[in-house]
Amino acid sequence: MGAMSLSATSFAEDGTANEGNASLYDRLGGLMPVSVVVSDFIDALIPDPRLNENPAIDAARKRVPAPYLKYQVTAFVCEAAGGPCDYTGRSMPESHAHLNVNGQEWERMMTIFNDVLARHNVPERETRELVELLETTRDAIVTGG
Repeated sequence: MGAMSLSATSFAEDGTANEGNASLYDRLGGLMPVSVVVSDFIDALIPDPRLNENPAIDAARKRVPAPYLKYQVTAFVCEAAGGPCDYTGRSMPESHAHLNVNGQEWERMMTIFNDVLARHNVPERETRELVELLETTRDAIVTGG
């Protein structure tokens, strides 16, 4: 079974996305499906030609190993979604200020993120909450014109 069907099965395990007061992390199925989706998201971001038109993003993609980025983003999402992980990476401004990310690049990243969530059949409520979670980082990441 490939990662795609594994995560889709995990997200829709019992057919119910609205399990009372369960955390977003629990409703997503825990660390395994979160890490699979993050991995696919990073795999889609790294080669994106529109994002890599920004020389600072392109340079960072070549400098920062994808497995490290996947680890940090997984820990961030896991913790922010109510899971047991502890994100110990740098702050969002510290991690992104040098990239000069602009609004169009942010929107492109969000499009890629939504596409990955759709490919994994993440339910609507959880997709909305994940997008809202990412949107909380926008002001810290978008620093370019």
